[in-house]
Amino acid sequence: MEPLEATTVFLVVCVSCLLFLSAWRKMSGIGKLPPGPVAFPIIGNMLQLNMRNLPQSIHELSAKYGPVFTIYLGSHRVVVLYGQEAVKEALIDQGDEFSGRGKLALADKLIKGAGIIFSNGERWKQLRRFALTTLRNFGMGKKSIEERIQEEARFLVERLKNTHEQPFDPTLPLTHAVSNIICSIVFGDRFDYEDQKFLTIINLTEENNEHFRSALGQLYNFFPTLMDYVPGPHQLLIKNSEEFRRFVLERVKMHKESLDLSCPRDFIDAFLIKMEQEQQNGQSEFNTENLVRSTTDLFLAGTGTTSTTLRHGLLILLKYPDIEEKVHEEIDRVIGRSRSPCMADRIQMPYTDAVIHEIQRYINLVPLSLPHAVTRDVHLKQYLIPKGTTIFPALKSVLYDSREFPNPEQFNPGHFLDENGAFKKSDFFMPFSAGKRICVGEGLARMELFLLLTMILQNFNLKPLVDRKDIDITPVTTFVSNAPKSYQFCVLPR
Repeated sequence: MEPLEATTVFLVVCVSCLLFLSAWRKMSGIGKLPPGPVAFPIIGNMLQLNMRNLPQSIHELSAKYGPVFTIYLGSHRVVVLYGQEAVKEALIDQGDEFSGRGKLALADKLIKGAGIIFSNGERWKQLRRFALTTLRNFGMGKKSIEERIQEEARFLVERLKNTHEQPFDPTLPLTHAVSNIICSIVFGDRFDYEDQKFLTIINLTEENNEHFRSALGQLYNFFPTLMDYVPGPHQLLIKNSEEFRRFVLERVKMHKESLDLSCPRDFIDAFLIKMEQEQQNGQSEFNTENLVRSTTDLFLAGTGTTSTTLRHGLLILLKYPDIEEKVHEEIDRVIGRSRSPCMADRIQMPYTDAVIHEIQRYINLVPLSLPHAVTRDVHLKQYLIPKGTTIFPALKSVLYDSREFPNPEQFNPGHFLDENGAFKKSDFFMPFSAGKRICVGEGLARMELFLLLTMILQNFNLKPLVDRKDIDITPVTTFVSNAPKSYQFCVLPR
């Protein structure tokens, strides 16, 4: 070996050893980072993790390293919170310190810190507060949010009747219905199910969801510099996002031309009025960019999550006809067949309420939540987590806690019923996350799930195409979210 080559090899070995030693020292000891597997330079723990099922890898690591541990996704440091105690201590007891939004490189590239979901600091506080207030006090126009959901539920029922008892995939009907509800809230009106612009934005949304969940999309979050030069579907995200942005800007322009400052019709109107009020504030976060992004955030978050939950819920009911029948009985007793369900009915329907909660618990829609970040150096248990560190709250570890939910791998509405059959709340129920970053649309989603599911079951019996024992309700897991396997079924008028 030539002297120069030997020197190079020696230096590489020395640098590698130093990096290993540095990582090891960082990940152990009181007052230091939580423990975790030794990370390799550049790639971190990627070889030790199953990126196709990261939640499972997290579960396995927790057995070795405990409820708070550190992993490296590429060079990106992540502290994982595992179990209800650790999640509560961080997100609720130290809510302010854990209220930052962790980085997702793909989201950062597309969104650049605007809007509600991926913003931080004062911008996030102002935009979130405004969105919550607007959704909560939805006195816009003539329809409440509940009335808008009921109206869309009736359109959905008509669409399902038009299947004429033939097999169909529920993905599009449910997605269109749920999306139309959020369209009504942010854009002021629903779209016809055949409207070409509506179908286009739904397709863009579905495409981008697939790209985010894809293997290349996940890799981008860990190796963004490299992946910028790699061709693949993740590159289409930018093109699709720009097209969606143009659609929202077009709607904003239409709203400006017909705006009545004394009578806001929807979220865009309310935001435009706020922009008008803050014209003299040079530091205002209420500008066109945050309007477009906040509207997009509400649309995207309000479309995919609830429709996926409903789709998975119907699959579960197909497998368990006895549970479906009990819901039918409760609907017939409390609501009957002659009027639409309303939210006031829910308190008299503990079994249906328990079924909906159990659907959300079982499907574990976002197993690692959206990433959080600590807003300053913070102590958690005996560890020190530096400012800016990304946090993964492992929500599945809370939703599947066997002490709270016996046999958590089994679907059982009894997890939310007491011995008298009354609905039983649980502090372990965190499908919307917890703390300061809990989902802005939680209240809307709860209303949609109850009203849409009860309306469907009020009008139809569900008929599977295969033997019920062959129906697989196990979620398909990705880094981003869970989803049911594709399926078809029939609905029979009751």
